[in-house]
Amino acid sequence: MELLVSTEWLAKEIGASDLRIVDATWFMPDAGRNAQAEYEGGHIPTAVFMDLEELADANSTLPNTLPPPEKFASRMQSLGLGDGSRIVVYDDSPFKSATRAWWMLTLFGAHDVAILDGGIAKWKAEGRALETGKPSLRHRHFTVWKDDKGVKSKADMLANLHSREAVVVDARGAGRFTGEEAEPRPEMASGHIPGSRNLPFGNLYNPDGTWKRGDDLVAAYTQAGVDLGKPMITTCGSGMTAAVVLFGARLTGKKDVALYDGSWSEWGLDKDTPKETGAA
Repeated sequence: MELLVSTEWLAKEIGASDLRIVDATWFMPDAGRNAQAEYEGGHIPTAVFMDLEELADANSTLPNTLPPPEKFASRMQSLGLGDGSRIVVYDDSPFKSATRAWWMLTLFGAHDVAILDGGIAKWKAEGRALETGKPSLRHRHFTVWKDDKGVKSKADMLANLHSREAVVVDARGAGRFTGEEAEPRPEMASGHIPGSRNLPFGNLYNPDGTWKRGDDLVAAYTQAGVDLGKPMITTCGSGMTAAVVLFGARLTGKKDVALYDGSWSEWGLDKDTPKETGAA
């Protein structure tokens, strides 16, 4: 599959024995919305629900951090996602959380994963069929391995401050990046990692919610001052929308891109990490 598939393509492929569809909708805890309940109320036929809230490291004090590989493999097997599956991920989230699911799946060894362009919103707008309730699932074997090059730690980010080998791209809104807007988490500093560039993740989408492509997509990065010729590390508030900027970079053909999983939740809480405010 391509990295991005259309609703037309998916409608024709539904029912294929190797195709698995995943609803990876995620909301902020204070959003007043329940992703699983909304999934059960109406989802793309045959889709399973990936609970990103639960699919995290329970021992971490940070939100949304990667789970251990064994936990990830167990959850994928219980969802019927296995070796040889073609997986299409979508969401109905303002944070475009399907990209986080795509990143984790590819990081942990899935070989054929795509995102549905426009998500379920486009699917519904086209009047396509929906299904309610929960499907019956058959366990499948998921061979897990972790691509350590695809994820960065705080130590990696500190080292990059000195080497400047990679360009760091922050997916948060401009106000949070500059420090003019307070962080939503208490006791967290404002600002950004020194030397990073700001590319709010919404800038990568068209007004109808589909992805920008080609020159328009490349322009979103270059206008943010991002040198696409350098290795890239993406970051955000908690590692969720950083996956959007990472996926967008992959759509441009870029492969040397990784995600700082701790993101500002880790960096901003650490009193010893250097921080900058103002524009990039």
